[in-house]
Amino acid sequence: MKYNKFFRKMSFIICIMLLFFNSQIFSIAKEFDVNAKSAILIDADSGKIIFEKNSHEKLPPASVTKIMTMLLAMEALETKKISLQDKVVISERAASMGGSQLYLEPGEEKTVEQLLKGIAVASANDACVALGEYIAGSEELFVKKMNEKAKELGMKDTQFKNTNGLPEEGHYTSAYDIAVMSRELLKYPQIHKWLTIWMSTMKVGKRKQSTLELTNTNRLIRTYSGANGIKTGFTQEARYCLSASATRNNLTLIAVILGAPTSKIRFQEAKKLLDYGFANYNSVLIAKKGEIIDKVCVEKGKVDKINVIAKEGLKVLVKKGEEDSVKKEVILPKMIKASIQKNEKVGEIIVYDSNGKEIGKVDLVAQRAVDKASMLNMLGKILKNVPK
Repeated sequence: MKYNKFFRKMSFIICIMLLFFNSQIFSIAKEFDVNAKSAILIDADSGKIIFEKNSHEKLPPASVTKIMTMLLAMEALETKKISLQDKVVISERAASMGGSQLYLEPGEEKTVEQLLKGIAVASANDACVALGEYIAGSEELFVKKMNEKAKELGMKDTQFKNTNGLPEEGHYTSAYDIAVMSRELLKYPQIHKWLTIWMSTMKVGKRKQSTLELTNTNRLIRTYSGANGIKTGFTQEARYCLSASATRNNLTLIAVILGAPTSKIRFQEAKKLLDYGFANYNSVLIAKKGEIIDKVCVEKGKVDKINVIAKEGLKVLVKKGEEDSVKKEVILPKMIKASIQKNEKVGEIIVYDSNGKEIGKVDLVAQRAVDKASMLNMLGKILKNVPK
């Protein structure tokens, strides 16, 4: 009898817990009833996922593909393989592209900067091919680089077949992978100059020049506070796609929408996700890139101490109201042995949330190199410390 009463009580408690749990899931699902095939919301600094729906489903991305094209162009600029002032001669192939374009003509010359601007603002298919050919020698070789970069970034649900996202069998990616490459692109401050242009003009044409008006395909740039990118896309198969980013109060979010039924809905759904992120989360700065965190003693080195700096910047995402609960642990040895290379890892910062769960980490490195002291150096140090 006692056992029956016990089991009845336990059954009642379990039912209450299940009802509560299900109501929690329902409330979240209801809040994020995203009208698209796939979607994701992430924090750009930490990469933490705030919301996802079918985020690893392989789908055609249309012109959102161009995020990878721009990313490889920014890398080429950073390594000085190309410069913004380089003149690019437009090929027959590039000029033959349909869809959104700059209406470039074979033999026409455009600078790398003009092509990047055309891609970022007007989603120009011809500019993508021209830029890819210039960087890699051919579009095919550039696409190979795109896929290599995707693999390097851990984009497991992606395969590129062209530079611009025009329909082609076997060309696909996922909302998650788009968020990954979007996050990588935003690490280049220079790209923001083009991503945030709302309207501009460009002189085009070889035989007869005309002024082409450019209007950003991403209307959130004009209508959403803090919007700073990134790329829209549309084909009949892909439907309406978008990777949208915005920054408010030191927090940058990326919302990706794939397969929305209309253009209006893709922007509405991206806005909904961004609004939720900004309303419920904050970014806490732990360390700036290159910031001096501490000093550490050097054993048998030409100098006795060196500065230890953060190798990269570190921010962590926390729910609003929980900022003060973030704890950081600086792990450094009391002494390190010479010789030491510049940027050699000597320690780390680990960040924990209120539950003691690790939510971030950054390496601490030597600010300068330190050679091992010679016998003469050691003798000089000893004599320096002898009382006079």
